[in-house]
Amino acid sequence: MTDRPKTSANSMWGGRFAAGPDAIMEAINASIGFDRRLYAQDIRGSRAHAAMLAATGIISDSDAEAIGKGLLTVLSEIEAGDFPFQTALEDIHMNVEARLKEVIGEPAGRLHTGRSRNDQVATDFRLWVRDQCDAAIEGLRALIRATVTQAEAGADWVMPGFTHLQTAQPVTWGHHMMAYVEMFGRDLSRFQDARARMNESPLGAAALAGTGYPIDRDMTAQALGFDRPMANSLDAVSDRDFALEFLSASAICAVHLSRLAEELVIWSSAQFRFVSMSDKWSTGSSIMPQKRNPDAAELIRAKIGRILGATVALFTVMKGLPLAYSKDMQEDKEQTFDAADTLMLALAAMTGMLSDLTANRDRLEAAAGIGFSTATDLADWLVRELGLPFRDAHHVTGSLVAMAEGRGVDLPDLTLEDMQSVHGQIRQDVFNVLGVHKSVASRQSYGGTAPDQVRAQIGRWKEKLA
Repeated sequence: MTDRPKTSANSMWGGRFAAGPDAIMEAINASIGFDRRLYAQDIRGSRAHAAMLAATGIISDSDAEAIGKGLLTVLSEIEAGDFPFQTALEDIHMNVEARLKEVIGEPAGRLHTGRSRNDQVATDFRLWVRDQCDAAIEGLRALIRATVTQAEAGADWVMPGFTHLQTAQPVTWGHHMMAYVEMFGRDLSRFQDARARMNESPLGAAALAGTGYPIDRDMTAQALGFDRPMANSLDAVSDRDFALEFLSASAICAVHLSRLAEELVIWSSAQFRFVSMSDKWSTGSSIMPQKRNPDAAELIRAKIGRILGATVALFTVMKGLPLAYSKDMQEDKEQTFDAADTLMLALAAMTGMLSDLTANRDRLEAAAGIGFSTATDLADWLVRELGLPFRDAHHVTGSLVAMAEGRGVDLPDLTLEDMQSVHGQIRQDVFNVLGVHKSVASRQSYGGTAPDQVRAQIGRWKEKLA
């Protein structure tokens, strides 16, 4: 395409200012460097607005048709990389409108009838964040499917369950994986809830007070896939709750990703060897040939900082703003853009890692019996079979653990005589509860680690995902 003439920023302001801003003011005021990402939403909103203006008789059908076609031309130029964005025009809205005027001439000047940049940017940004919610929902569905697959493969594989990163009680690999399914499921519901709440249209609120033109806000809301127009024009242009909710949901999701990433880092170490990561998701050392570093997991673990930082940043921007619009709100986008990109990358990486992850069943089972993991089963047996109060049973069990620890053995390695030296009523059948497989099989309460309970939860999630 031929070179476009530079459009004066002053001409877009209708002669309000006698001189343009200096370079510093231009740099701090312009947002085109980042809000150009809103081009598709901006053009979509403008096409809906123009169609509504024609339907209500505010502009002619011919002008609306020219605007609609011209906007598609601008869209194709941007998508082809042929659109020369101009910092002097400040933002995506002015860049698109200026180019539209060059393409179709005088009818372009009628596009902005009945709206303001305030409701325009609020609409564009809301549409973009809504799209990101949809992307996060799909990304989480893929991650949950990968996690359920891991759980199903090891629904009855025993492993140590931890508290304080100390061996607590035996659980199953499937049960541990399904804990993350529940976390990611809550993340999924948060994005779904946020999307439902944000699905109202600001378009037509104009600068802050609405407009005197006989616009049809229901028409534009429907055209853009919103459930309804926002009910208060002041709120419509000044609200950024939708971005805050998206960022908050992203931050909580990133915490869950980070917790799983931390476990993968620990589990893949030589000291644990619970899992092996494929070469796709690990790297070697430049000087230590034996190393396989879990770099992808470590980077996911680190990326919570970017997302949480973006969340805090936008809360800080919004906390002191009076109604309605303030230029401070221009700072809502860069942080949200970066957080959305970071979240989607982390979701995709974790999905890939889990899909390729190999759990070491033998190593998991060997570790499950270490650290007196069936001590609680022994205490429960004393309560159930001998009628001891739990606190007394806890004391007896603690004494037996101390005895076994002193001898360098585990509880099942003690003899009946050893146990009876602490409590004389203990019987031979106590050993029926001291194996790790028997321990996990006994945890039949809803949500417990018994394999059939785990498989029931896997089935429930498969139905939900279907």
